Amino acid sequence: MAFESLTEKLSLIFKKIKGQARITEKNIDDMLKEVRIALLEADVNYKVVKEFTNKVKEKAIGQEVYLKLNPGQMLVKIVHDELVELLGSDDSELHLQNNRPTIIMLVGLQGSGKTTTAGKLALYLKDKLKKKVLLAAGDVYRPAAIDQLDQIAKQVGVPIINMGTDVSPVLIAKKAKEEAYNNHYDVLIIDTAGRLQIDEALMDELNNIKNEVNPDEILLLVDAMAGQDAVNVANAFNEKLALTGVIMSKLDGDARGGAALSIRHMTGVPIKFAGVGEKMTDLDAFHPDRMADRILGMGDVMTLVEKAQEEIDEKEMRKTVNKMSSGKFDLNDMLAQMKQVQRMGSLGGLLKLIPGMPKITPEQTEAAEKQMKLFEVIINSMTPYERSHPEVLKYSRKNRVARGSGTNLAQINQVLKKYDQMKEAMKQMDQYRKSGRMPPGGLGGLGGLR
Repeated sequence: MAFESLTEKLSLIFKKIKGQARITEKNIDDMLKEVRIALLEADVNYKVVKEFTNKVKEKAIGQEVYLKLNPGQMLVKIVHDELVELLGSDDSELHLQNNRPTIIMLVGLQGSGKTTTAGKLALYLKDKLKKKVLLAAGDVYRPAAIDQLDQIAKQVGVPIINMGTDVSPVLIAKKAKEEAYNNHYDVLIIDTAGRLQIDEALMDELNNIKNEVNPDEILLLVDAMAGQDAVNVANAFNEKLALTGVIMSKLDGDARGGAALSIRHMTGVPIKFAGVGEKMTDLDAFHPDRMADRILGMGDVMTLVEKAQEEIDEKEMRKTVNKMSSGKFDLNDMLAQMKQVQRMGSLGGLLKLIPGMPKITPEQTEAAEKQMKLFEVIINSMTPYERSHPEVLKYSRKNRVARGSGTNLAQINQVLKKYDQMKEAMKQMDQYRKSGRMPPGGLGGLGGLR
């Protein structure tokens, strides 16, 4: 995640302040000095950092934090609230129309991933918000961009207005709007042309499209890896087009994240979406409060719950719970649970959403995900009877499974050991469920893959 380094530093700062016997104005000054350095190292604009720390100090002194029972916790709350304010506490949702098509213009520099993001946004609106979506290919200067959007439209299952490269972008936008109105689409997304750098010709063209279709949203795609350049780009586009929102890509990367913390304050334009991966499903609505939680190492339970609701098969889960309650849990169930977790995204990404989870390295995440895939290959190499009755897997059967899966006996035994652990955990869960208490170690399941 883009803020990983900042999260680590802030966690250490707050751990130190929480350990103080009493909080004084000097304690607060010392803490804010470290916070200031951490934010500047994360590439947050220096004006933003100065204003942010001044506000935190003003609130801390104003509320006489050092007299409170839990002053360290109170300070963390103040920093959290100011982070939410900095990221944009309001207006982070799309303004969707009810009685006519919502028109979205997607703008940005060439190479920022705009065309891919148009497809991601179309899929998000179609699948998550159940909207009827139309795409329009308006980048007539790059035939490859039109072909790419055409392929993406097929991939995400939405229609596209593709008039080729010999038609003006303004006419394409006009025809797309007519199509959206005539065929009762909920949303029209117009993918516009970019340039390697901002120039008057680009801005004139975008303004002509804007004047022709009168869009409800003008969303700028910026790259989180661009740092403060992203703020400069946003300012330039906003000055000419009056942006309504920003989509920040590559927030899953190793960028320092300062652009996300600066852009709302410096431009007044809210971040509405965050690109968090390469897949077409890797576009999330931006929630300032949840992002503040993650920056402060508090996890993001709401996003985790939403991912679970979207990806977990409720019938399959109910079936597993019933089998658990009756004391039956076989390798089919173990495989089903692993697949449910895989559908929710990368294991490392999921663990970061859980509050209090210790940091795991990319290497550990990769090893755990490889092991899950290996377990799947091994279980799929068993017969249906063996999967339902793991107790029959003795030496000769294990040898056959090892040959069939290209593995060895030690790896087969590792799968069976993990199965025994999960089965035991399921029994304990049922006992705790009946008693109304929760087990101290959680499910003891997939997160323990090593």
